[in-house]
Amino acid sequence: MAMTYNSLVETIGIWINRSDATTLAQIPHFISNAEQKICNEDENLGLIQVVQGTFIAASSVYPKPARWRRNISFNYGTGAGNNTMNTILEAKYEFLRAYWPNPTQTGFPRFYADYDYQHILVAPTPDQAYQFEYSYIELPSPLSVSNQTNWITNYAPQILLYASLLESAPYLQTDERIETWNKFYREGMDELKKQNARRVVGDKNG
Repeated sequence: MAMTYNSLVETIGIWINRSDATTLAQIPHFISNAEQKICNEDENLGLIQVVQGTFIAASSVYPKPARWRRNISFNYGTGAGNNTMNTILEAKYEFLRAYWPNPTQTGFPRFYADYDYQHILVAPTPDQAYQFEYSYIELPSPLSVSNQTNWITNYAPQILLYASLLESAPYLQTDERIETWNKFYREGMDELKKQNARRVVGDKNG
């Protein structure tokens, strides 16, 4: 049976062997902390998404999609029907500023970089409203009563369970369980990282 948020809450309550209201009220926090722990540890974890849009002539900074995690690829079309695809290479912010120090000058976009956590910088600044295609890894949507499943429950349910139990140990002062939960969590994460690394390499080369 597939894991859901409700089933995870119930399972955690059984495994920690607690039924008092105060402890049960903490379970959502254990789960939330576990999700963050998993996502922070594996930068490849999440859904690969592709969005399409249009550059704004003379504008070099663009917003990243919601729950952006990591860039994968960026290209735009030119020519008849925008059918000639041009790859924009990812580079460091400092390189873009040195390469194109005056963002008011325009040209064919060749490079992009993280401007900040919520924006992307493109250089040269686009001279026309080219249509682009941008792919990225999206953070899984946080679990809640109104969001019963996400990438982690679908592809790494046991890791989420062990991470949640590991997060519960300090609150419950069950230090003797930390080593056990951490062992199961580490084994699961190591395998997940291997799988995600193979998947991302395959997507980039495919």
